Amino acid sequence: MEERMAKAAGPAAVRDRVRAFALGLPGAVEEFPWGESVIKVNKKVFVFLGVDDGSHPLGVTLKLKDPEAHAHALTSPGARPAGYGLGKSGWVRLPLEPDAPPAELLCDWAEESYRVIAPKKLIAELDGV
Repeated sequence: MEERMAKAAGPAAVRDRVRAFALGLPGAVEEFPWGESVIKVNKKVFVFLGVDDGSHPLGVTLKLKDPEAHAHALTSPGARPAGYGLGKSGWVRLPLEPDAPPAELLCDWAEESYRVIAPKKLIAELDGV
């Protein structure tokens, strides 16, 4: 029973870790359009976190322009190009299931998404320039 509960808490912990990482990037803020959590920089979304109220499966959506990262993300179980036409621009939806990519990799991809969206000034701040 405890093992099953630990697995059930896994996706929420991964989501929380990605959220905390993304909010630690320069200029990042969380907003709740449509009742869903998104992380923005310069008024533009770089991570969609969706809702965490149990009404939908947990997942993250990121913009991955690097062809290798994009292809790698799409090999994850359940991953797919994001809906609403966003997939055409490199957005990938990744469900946070037990066999999802590890939080560290999701955070790397969140940083890549940030670098695609953020202004050069904030990227330089991130790089310590």
